[in-house]
Amino acid sequence: MSPDLPAALRAALGDALEGVPRKGLAERAGRTSQAYRAGRTSAGVIRETEDALAYAVTRLPATYAACAAVMGEASRMAPGFRPRTLLDAGAGTGAASWVATEVWPGLETVTWLDANPQFLALAARLAAGGPAALRNAETVRADLTTSTGWPRAEVVVASYALAEIETDHQTSVVVELWAACDGVLALVEPGTPAGYGRILAARATLIQSGAVILAPCPHAAACPLVGEDWCHFSVRLPRSRDHRLAKGAEVPFEDERFSYLIAARPKIAAAPRQPRILAPPRVGKPGIALKLCGLDGGLDHRLITKREKPAYAAARRLDWGQVL
Repeated sequence: MSPDLPAALRAALGDALEGVPRKGLAERAGRTSQAYRAGRTSAGVIRETEDALAYAVTRLPATYAACAAVMGEASRMAPGFRPRTLLDAGAGTGAASWVATEVWPGLETVTWLDANPQFLALAARLAAGGPAALRNAETVRADLTTSTGWPRAEVVVASYALAEIETDHQTSVVVELWAACDGVLALVEPGTPAGYGRILAARATLIQSGAVILAPCPHAAACPLVGEDWCHFSVRLPRSRDHRLAKGAEVPFEDERFSYLIAARPKIAAAPRQPRILAPPRVGKPGIALKLCGLDGGLDHRLITKREKPAYAAARRLDWGQVL
């Protein structure tokens, strides 16, 4: 699935930015970024419409791209899954919901759950020209850490949401997310050691609750990277002119690093598991070296030599995050 924003979303964001001074937007984006890095949450950072817009310009494209990679993999792993309902928990600007409607065009009902009224208002504004499920999305203003009994849905997604939740509350939020899920649950977090740690803790909670892990892990054993590395992936996305101006960047693309987890109810038919490529393949004279998460839960370093012509030709087309 393409990491590029769909045309309707690009147009809606452009309309929302009409008449907004770019210098002021860049200043707000800088302050917002510093506040998030300092550990503040959306409630203390996104207070005005312009704050939400600045966030959307700088973060919506990357969030969309990461979610596109994750939900594209969910669709690959559950090819017969045809959901009609979606719960976007910690919805923010609604980027994950846009992805979901691209991956599963049969979605009929979308619910946005977020505590920030500026985000909910902007999500609705951006969705005005989108698919019917987004135009008619139900908005629920609620704090993930204090609310319970969320609307049930066949797809539940929480993208970059656990990062804003105190460690002591993260497990209970994951439990609520799973309780609301009738089919597939997707969690997306920053591709940092801390983001991986949150995904790892959620994974343990979900396995204990009876969930089936679809990806990225090809097994339900302990993560073989603990203490050595962290499981994360990367997606490259294009930067628009406004994106570059807001971030003070010159490079026309951005690499978004993310960690993720896809879990499913046992009733969801899943494709066979395959070893996952955990790092960029290394191409050398002997062949292509791959770092793999194996089906048995172990870490596998495999070299596919040039003499193995069919396997080598196939390996040349593989990339970080794909399966062997």
